[in-house]
Amino acid sequence: MWRTWIRALITLAALNWVAPCKSHAQGETPLISANAGFISTTTGGQTNLQPILNPVVVAPIGSKLLVEGSYEFQGFVARPTPDSPFDAQYFGSLFYLQMDYIVNRHLTFVAGRFLTPFNIYNERFSPIWINPLQNAPLIFGIGTRTSGSSDGAMVRGVVAARSGWEWNYTAFFSAGSSVHQFQSGRAFGTRSGVFFPNIRLEVGASYERFLQNLHNNSTGAYLSWQPNRVPIDITAEYAHSPQGSGYWVEAGYQFKQTNPLGPWMHNLIGIVRVQQFFKGVPQPNDALLNANAQVAEFGFNYFLPKTVRVNASYGRQFSDAGNFNQWTFGVTKRFTFPAIPARNN
Repeated sequence: MWRTWIRALITLAALNWVAPCKSHAQGETPLISANAGFISTTTGGQTNLQPILNPVVVAPIGSKLLVEGSYEFQGFVARPTPDSPFDAQYFGSLFYLQMDYIVNRHLTFVAGRFLTPFNIYNERFSPIWINPLQNAPLIFGIGTRTSGSSDGAMVRGVVAARSGWEWNYTAFFSAGSSVHQFQSGRAFGTRSGVFFPNIRLEVGASYERFLQNLHNNSTGAYLSWQPNRVPIDITAEYAHSPQGSGYWVEAGYQFKQTNPLGPWMHNLIGIVRVQQFFKGVPQPNDALLNANAQVAEFGFNYFLPKTVRVNASYGRQFSDAGNFNQWTFGVTKRFTFPAIPARNN
């Protein structure tokens, strides 16, 4: 465990010290963003506690290069049996460590370890300070087989943009790796979507070909919509693979309108998510459920001053393997500061 912490600190220190040398002179200051969180989850009467620290470093080198990395330190505290004392385990995970070369708005080259761009949950919603419900969808393992990260190269950008729509794309290749903190499966894939800014709607599709051990295809589709007249955020995904398929739909409503309970309600967001999973042919390490399941969840997010968020949720899972309740409560804090102090002229 200590070796993992030391490697992470060395990596972050290297990004913090090497990258600023050129960028600070040009007024492009590297940033360190981090979030700390504490999540309590009770599943079927079994409670576990998770303290989490997730630092993120973003270091520009001139106007074309960008180095970024994210590491997570996480604890898992639980009782092995209902009558035993709590047992604590701690571990670290490297989410991504990548170099971006920005050619123009149409093309960006990425090399290193990056979040696998299958559908949109992994890249846009998985961090604990963003995810409105801390439990990942049942289909998360489809297309993100190796913990959601890949080692290799990626290209992304905008194919074309007009006043009423914008067509974006992403394509990647990942090499197989069993190196600690750099585990990855050999695969290639692509994602493409169209965004309509006037109605704030994005739709897209994903494809991945897994090339390691058992070769198979994964396909997916997604939707993200924020209507102009109603403060609601709707997100949905569908994914299919030989190991299983399913979907999830989530809606978040922000209480912005005047209400008799007072202005404090403006910081409250109510969340509802329904999902369904259909088991396919099981394969080793596929990270999916071994039975059909349906889940209904609802909860809330409340934003306090100083970028502190409190969230709680309740869900009920109905499965061929058994039914159970799941309660989740979490507190997250996010902060951002420059990696080196600003100089006074």
